Amino acid sequence: MSYAVGIDIGGTKTAIGLVDSDGQVLSKSSLPTDHTVSPAEMVDRIASAVKQLTAGTGTPESDLQGIGIGAPGPLNTKLGQIVKPPNMSGWWGFPVVESFKRHFSLPISFENDATAAALAEKWLGAARAADDFVFITISTGIGAGIYSHGKLLTGATGNAGDVGHFVIDPAAGTCVCGQQGCWEYIASGTAIARQASQLLGRSVSTKEAFDLAFSGADARIEQLVNQVFRYIGIGCVTLINTLDPELLVIGGGVSQIGAPLFDTVTDYVKQYALNPSGRNTPIVPAALQQDAGLIGAAALVHVTY
Repeated sequence: MSYAVGIDIGGTKTAIGLVDSDGQVLSKSSLPTDHTVSPAEMVDRIASAVKQLTAGTGTPESDLQGIGIGAPGPLNTKLGQIVKPPNMSGWWGFPVVESFKRHFSLPISFENDATAAALAEKWLGAARAADDFVFITISTGIGAGIYSHGKLLTGATGNAGDVGHFVIDPAAGTCVCGQQGCWEYIASGTAIARQASQLLGRSVSTKEAFDLAFSGADARIEQLVNQVFRYIGIGCVTLINTLDPELLVIGGGVSQIGAPLFDTVTDYVKQYALNPSGRNTPIVPAALQQDAGLIGAAALVHVTY
């Protein structure tokens, strides 16, 4: 049995896990991603937490196959850098791989977090039987991992799958990236909360927006959620027309709403995908909702990609 450490660096928290070669999470922990300290100091804290984790399980560093790191993009996997994630401005240009090498002599693999999650779904989850699929995560933002011809498609610098910045509706307002009407600006969990709050004139969470929509308590919010599901369908059709996958896997917080989302998106795809075979593309929920990030990071070590 071999072991890997998975590290999932997020804008709010960083998850860490010790994962064996069967995909079992043997031990895990998390810590806040503290933006009041330097990224190097944050890496020191993460490294300390990793060492506590391995010590707690009696796993010497010599038994570890490597460390996998997933992080939000844009990044540069060739240079080992976190380049310019919108909600982590203090980390822009930070050489994260080199920083971890100050603490560990192990091989370190580094990829976009959605790409890593796609590999995890191939390894252990909803895409085990697929050689051509797209994993889409819809939560704070929208991103994707692309698996094509039996391999991860990472792009020249590791940023393939930044699909949240497809332009879906240019009339819908300006995204943080500067374009108008990006997919994540109008269809992410953050987008649902923002638009619901504007409609009701008070702060509304994504969960409350869904509750209001599905209870029929507010027709405006119901219309908003239906429009968001349609926007998700539009993005899925774009991916199907572009990549011709055999499967779409949708994860992230918004996906947990379940059938109302998946039924609406499936119906939209059946109507609008260009290729008749594309109209029948299965659209399924991710299997690894819990611990998906750290399992994905560990998969970068355990799985050849």
